[in-house]
Order: sequence, then C-alpha cells, then structure tokens
Amino acid sequence: MTSYFIRRFLLIIPTFLGITILVFTIMQMVPGGPLEQELLNLQMGMAMSGETAGASNDMVGGTQVPAAALEEMERFYGFDKPIQIRYLRWLGLWPRDMEGISVRPDQWKKLQRGVKVRAVAAEGADGSLDKGDYNLEWNFTDLNKKWEVAEVLPPTEAGGDSTIIAAWLKFAGSWVRKMEDSTALKPGEWTDLPGNVKVKAEYAGVEEGWRLDLDTSKVHDKWKITDIKAADDDHPNMRITVAWTRFSGLLTGDWGKSYVYAQPVGKVIKSKFPISIYFGLIGFLLSYLVCIPLGVMKAVRHTTQFDFWSSTIVFLGYSIPGWALGAILLVLFGGGSFWNVFPLGGFRSPGWEEFSTFMKIKDQVHHTFLPVLAYAAPSFATLTVVMKNSLMENLGQDYVRTAFAKGLAERKVVFVHAFRNSLIPIATGLGHLLSIILAGSYLIEKVFNIQGFGLLGFTSIVKRDYPVVLGILVIGSLLRLFGNIMSDVLYAVIDPRIRFK
Repeated sequence: MTSYFIRRFLLIIPTFLGITILVFTIMQMVPGGPLEQELLNLQMGMAMSGETAGASNDMVGGTQVPAAALEEMERFYGFDKPIQIRYLRWLGLWPRDMEGISVRPDQWKKLQRGVKVRAVAAEGADGSLDKGDYNLEWNFTDLNKKWEVAEVLPPTEAGGDSTIIAAWLKFAGSWVRKMEDSTALKPGEWTDLPGNVKVKAEYAGVEEGWRLDLDTSKVHDKWKITDIKAADDDHPNMRITVAWTRFSGLLTGDWGKSYVYAQPVGKVIKSKFPISIYFGLIGFLLSYLVCIPLGVMKAVRHTTQFDFWSSTIVFLGYSIPGWALGAILLVLFGGGSFWNVFPLGGFRSPGWEEFSTFMKIKDQVHHTFLPVLAYAAPSFATLTVVMKNSLMENLGQDYVRTAFAKGLAERKVVFVHAFRNSLIPIATGLGHLLSIILAGSYLIEKVFNIQGFGLLGFTSIVKRDYPVVLGILVIGSLLRLFGNIMSDVLYAVIDPRIRFK
C-alpha cells in the first residue's frame, strides 16, 4: 500500500504540469487578453484627445500607438518573451526581469526616482548584439540633489534618538517645495530607498546640521543588460533592456500581482477564503446529513408512497439549476414581491460589526439560508440515489440474507451489516472535502451578490486577470489531486477488504 500511495503522490507532479501547461497556453493565445484590452483603452484615450499621429508606431483600430509604449506594455504583461519562457518564469524556473526598461544606445533614461542610466558601447566591442558589447553608465545627480532632510523630529518623552524625515523635494510652485516619498530614518542606520538605494542620516555639526549619505552600490550590482533587440520596421531603433533579475514564480511563493486589483494574487485569493469556506462547509455538511439518511429510508421503503414522493421532490430540485433556484427563491421570499422574509443578497448586513452577538448570529443565518439551499439542492438527487442504490445492492447480498435468517432485527442488519459497505461510493465525495473552498457556483454567487471564490474566478476570466486565474487553478487542481488520494484512503478505512497493490 505504501508504494501505491508514493506512486500516486509522484503522479501529482506530471498531472499538475499538464493541467497548468494546457490552461496557460490557452490563456496566452486566445484573443482579447490584457495587452489587447490595454491597447484598446489607450486607443480610445488617444482618439478622444486627438493624438492620432506619431513616428514608428503600431496601428490599433486605426489609432497609432507609440512603439515605446507598446513595448513597455508587452513587458509589463509578460508578453515580451516566447510562451515557453513565460511559462517557466511563471513557475519560477526561469529568471524574471524585475522593473525592466528599454533604453537606446547613448541616451539617458530615468530608471528610478533620481537615478538615470544609459548604455554605451564597450571599448573594443565588435558592434554585434551581444550583451558584452555594451556597458551601463549611471547618473545620480538628481538623487543626491533632491533627496534631502525635510524634517527632524525630537526624541519622544520615553527617550531615544531623534527621527530624521528624508524626502524627495520638488517645487510645487514658485517658492513652495512639495515633499514626496518621505522616509523616517534612525540616525546612523542604513534605510532602503526606491531603486536599490540606501540612505543614512548623520549629524555633521551645529552649523551644517543633519546630512544624508547615499549608498548606490547595489544599483551597480543588481541592474544589468538582460536583452538586446535589433532595429526593425516597427521599431527603428536598437532596444536594450535594463533590469535586475531573480527567480520569482510559483515555486518561490510569488504568484504575481493581479492586473485588476493591483495586489499580490495570494492576498486577493486569501480575502475570499472565509466566505468560500463558510458556504462550502455548510453546503457540504447539509448535503450529506440529509442525503445519507434519506437514501437509507428510501432503500428500506422501496416502492412505497414515501419513496415515490421523495423521489419526485428530489428530482424536481435536481432539474432546476442552482442559480435559477436562487433567483426563484429571491422572487418568492426576498424583496417583497411575494413574501419579504429574506434579504436580496450579500454576505452580511451593513454595520454588522456593531451588532450584538445574538443579532450577528441572526443576521448571518438570515443571509445564509437561501444561498445554501441553492448550493445544496442540485446535489441532493445524486447523493440520495447513490446511497439508496448502494444500500439496496448490499441488502440483496448473501451475508444480509444470512443475517436475516439468523433472526437479527431489521434495524441491526441494515445499520450494522449493510450500511458500512454502502458508504463506499459516498467516500469519493468525502475525499474532496479538501476542495470545499471551491464549492458553489459563480452564477449562484452572482445571483446573491456574494463575493466568493467562484465569482472571483469568473470575473478574473472575463477581465483577463491571468495571474488570479492561474492562482485559482493551482489551488483547485492541487486540492482535487490530493482529494483523490484521500478518497483512496477512505476506501481502505471503510472496507478492510480493499488493498492497494
């Protein structure tokens, strides 16, 4: 059995790679991706402002987009590399260009606040497109001039050193200098500034006061030339990409940043976990607590009036999609069209945090009843019929007839002998308890205005928020794969006769 489960765990790796490669390729190749949407927005903005002309441009819907802007957008969305490189970067197996920019040879370009860079031909270079044929030169004039001591805060009553406020200062008017990107410093300690620059505040004496020392060594060490492209018809100038690289991807814990929410993917998904787990657990438990006893009763009372009417009700609920049932329930019991019993949607009422404990529970139950009913109703028929048929099959086995022949009570025969074996098909669903955070439907969440996991996935696909889509795919596929293994474990626990070899 041990070797069987080791093989199952090892199979997770190629299965996961196959799933992610397929989905990643489809998303990268379908039209209407984030780059196309951004170009459309840029086109509309330029058309409204009358900026329809320019040199060396790409045409988008009749509007010319500057080549430099197009190249920056391609780099931002990760479309500047072949698709196989993009996939390896997403996994974290290929170094990713961080904060990269394009520069022309011998032209100064602003890299970070106060830092400028240019690429110059190396001495003795043969003029080819090799990275070694160019060197980087740096200009820190603005950095040294505009980062200044803006304010000195005295020590607090509890004691300690003064706090030095360093800031980027610029003129907002004729005489007024505006403070931006302020940073609090402790005297004598190095503190990070934007662009791999460090700053330290030191006291230079009564006359000079506090001064800033800047350390730019990391700028020289980290930033490098990562790519060189020759001029072509669309881009008449040579393009040199300057960036600092690191392995950053799924395997390093970096899932990327959402295009829509402008936040790390993990943070966006994590915010939906409480809602998804709440509805997933309740729907899961409700389905099994109702369907298993109902399936047992239907098997014991087969062909009776109870079996007929319960089957009618169960299959009527099965025939109605969950989102449609949710809409019907809202019309009947929400909003006052018929009975104003439940709210029209949402997870909680506004101001829920200010309620008393009893009112919080009451309000939560009030918002939970209809969505959970819509979640669980479609699964009632499947689980009930599986439980009924499995129990009826076991009731027809020889060991059950022998138990009846020995004079055992019907209740003991059903619940002690036949019931355990009848649970084996149900164990498949129990194994997927790990994936309850993906329970439900985006359509149901849309109907009830619940900002859960399903609705997040749907809106991410519609808005082409690829990092979030891939993050949800990773969680869903891994939970499903581990759920399959857990199902096998439950098979062996429920039925000792099952051995995996």
